Order: sequence, then C-alpha cells, then structure tokens
Amino acid sequence: MTQRKTFAIGLVATTAIATLAIVARTFSQTNQSTSLDTGNVIFLHPDGASPSHWGAARFLNYGSDGRLNWDRMSHLGVYLGHMKNQLTATSNAGAVTHATGVKVDADSYGLDETGKPVTALSGKPQTIMQEAIAQGIPTAIINSGIISEPGTGAFLAKVKNRQAHAEITKQIVESGVDIILGGGEVWYLPKEKTGRHAKSGKREDGVNLIDLAKRKGYAVVYNREELLKLPTNTKKVLGIFAAEDTYNDEPEEDLKKQKLPLYIESAPTAAEMLQTTLRVLSNRSKPFFIVQEEEGTDNFSNYNNAKGCLEAMKRADDAVGVAMKFIEQNPNTMLLTAADSDASGLEVIGEQISNMPLNQPLPPRQKNGAPLDGRDGTGTLPFVSAPDARGQRFPFAIAWTGFADNAGSIVAKAHGMNAARMQPTIDNTEIYRLMYRSLFTKTLPSSSP
Repeated sequence: MTQRKTFAIGLVATTAIATLAIVARTFSQTNQSTSLDTGNVIFLHPDGASPSHWGAARFLNYGSDGRLNWDRMSHLGVYLGHMKNQLTATSNAGAVTHATGVKVDADSYGLDETGKPVTALSGKPQTIMQEAIAQGIPTAIINSGIISEPGTGAFLAKVKNRQAHAEITKQIVESGVDIILGGGEVWYLPKEKTGRHAKSGKREDGVNLIDLAKRKGYAVVYNREELLKLPTNTKKVLGIFAAEDTYNDEPEEDLKKQKLPLYIESAPTAAEMLQTTLRVLSNRSKPFFIVQEEEGTDNFSNYNNAKGCLEAMKRADDAVGVAMKFIEQNPNTMLLTAADSDASGLEVIGEQISNMPLNQPLPPRQKNGAPLDGRDGTGTLPFVSAPDARGQRFPFAIAWTGFADNAGSIVAKAHGMNAARMQPTIDNTEIYRLMYRSLFTKTLPSSSP
C-alpha cells in the first residue's frame, strides 16, 4: 500500500471516528437535556440564615478549614429579598414570593391588596405547589416549627392574617398534599381536646383535623420512632411532633431555669424528616416536589440564643447533606436553598486566645453596645471552634445587631439538575422560576429587572 493511500485511509478513519464522537457527544448531551431538564425539586428554607450564620456553624462543627454540606453545593447567587412595599422581607411575604414568583406587600399570606388570591407568575391564582398537586405530582411540606409557619404554609394556604394558624392548618390538611411533617398539634385539635402532645387544642370551630386527615387516608405519626418505621409504600403521611414547635425558642437563661432542651428529644430532626420523605416519595413513578423549612435558625436568632441558633444551623446543614446524597443516585433532582432575610444580624467575633481566654466568661456587650453570646448565653465562656487543618482550635463569640430580621446578606444556592441556571445575582422571584422550570419544563418570563 502506498504512503498516500495509507494517509488517505487514515484520514477517513480519523474523520469517521471524530464524527462518531461528535454525534455520540451530541446525542448524550441531548439525551441528558431531555432526561435531566425536568424532575424532582427540593426547596430547603433555613429561615433567617445568612452567610454569617453558616460561617458560625462551620467554625463550631468543622473548623475554619472544614466544609459544611451547604459549602459543597455547586452554584450560588446573591439573593435580593426586598418586598413590594419595604426593603426587609417578612417571613410570610417572602414565602408567598417563593411560592408564586411575584412581589407582594409585607403583610401578605397569599392574598393581594384587594383580598384576592395572588396571581402567580404562571398566570394562575395558585402557588407552585397547588399547581403541582393539580397535575398529580407527589408533594410534601416539612417544618421544624408549627406547620402553619409561612415557609411551608404559604405554599398551600391563603389567609388575611399570618396568625390565623387554625385556618392555615385546615387549608393544609384539605390541600391534597401527600406528606405533612411538623409541629402544631394545638391547631389540629378543638378546644378541650387532649392530644399526644397538646394538653388542649386551640381550634374554636370544633373541627378535629387529625380525624379529618385519617378519613382522607393519612397515616398519622407522632414521634421519631413512628416516622422512621413508616412503610415505604405509605401513600399519605401526617406527622405531628409537638404541641407547638419542635424546639423551645427562648433565651438560654430562661431555658436553663425551666430545664428545657433546645429541641424536643422525641421529635425527628430536619434530616430525619427529609430522609423519610425521600424514601416514601421516591417510591412513586413521578417526579416529586418537597418544601422544607428549618425554622429554628430564625426563631432562636430572634431570641438572641446563639446556642440554639447554631444547633438549628447544624440540623439545616444535615438536611442539605441528605438531599445531596440523594442527588448522587438521582441526578434528575434539583436542590435549592434560600432564606428570605438575615435573622437578628448574627456576626462572629473571633480573636486570639490571649484576647479571648477559653476559661474566662465573655463580657455581656461590645464597646458599641452590641450584645455578645457565649456557649451558654450572656456572660458565659466563649464558643470553641472545631480543629482546623493544623489541629488548632480557636475561641469565638456571637454578636447580635438586634432581635428583628434584617435585609442583610443572603446567598441562595443550587445543586443537581438545572443548578447552572442560577444567576450570580438572583431576585427572590427567581426561586419560583427555577422550581417551575424544573417541575413543569416551562421557562416563565422573569418579573425582575
């Protein structure tokens, strides 16, 4: 064979191989786009958690060189959380925006200024979860607080006042959602009715929502043990794990006097609730939608309880880890995390041991008057970080700017399917658009500038 013929044959072969490679890669990308463009959505809302909250949790649990599960999420965006009529988000209006994709007034819990249901970015007077239920998509809401907390409640209920817990809880039970996990037994039961956790219910309409749920086919569980034993083929679940919240959101000193724990021991953690929910919903033949809120991150901060806040942050991060592990085996799943505000302006004050001795209580305040928290509250020993890469541990304190929520720094994160769609700066309305695209394969027009 001549050298020219050899070269020609080799060129043809090389071209053919290259063409096949391009076709194969194109097919793979097209196939991946088709299979991974729509799927499961998990929205985790660690209420009030700013990067400073996450940073404090990182120091305490993993050290300055360690990484949270949250740190390992692949994409992030600076989150803009302003409302229609004020700069700082409220929990209820922030949740409504996440659930509908539109800005609302600060007092909204699903209703507009005229008292009508908010029209979502999709053009429908439904939240994204209500649309999902209508289309037969398996759904779940999970909360460490009472289930009527806006972070979950606003996805299924619409009321004039966020304090209308009885009505919100009723709308949730009647919504058709598959899994309901949280606290708030007092709002499921009529007055004078004793429950598993509640000494007496608080409903004034005489309705027993637990009985109603059972008639609707819900399996009812009341603690960690019962939840974890649920069969995988369970169709509907109502988990009620406390009379009110599953945590005791009071200052450290008050909890110590009352001998109360940060979290109720019998209640499942955020990670355990999500793990069971994933086990049950992934047994279905359709993609699912989960909204979960760790409310303790916000409520403990609002009481300037640093110990409780950091415990709540760890629980939120553990739930992130459960979701990320699920994504490893189920890549057609999007995980989103976002808070709507910065709870009480937490900041970490970390100094050398010579300036912050490990065996000396912290001063109650900084020179500018900002209150300081140590490991057990005001005037207690400093927190101590987990070892860094060199084995060193360092003292730190938590400083607070106040008790309220702030419009401070918030970072939203995404991981898994469609995570690359998250923009470097993301308006709160975009959370809805990302979830909608991943659930329904439809890209809605942006409502932000």
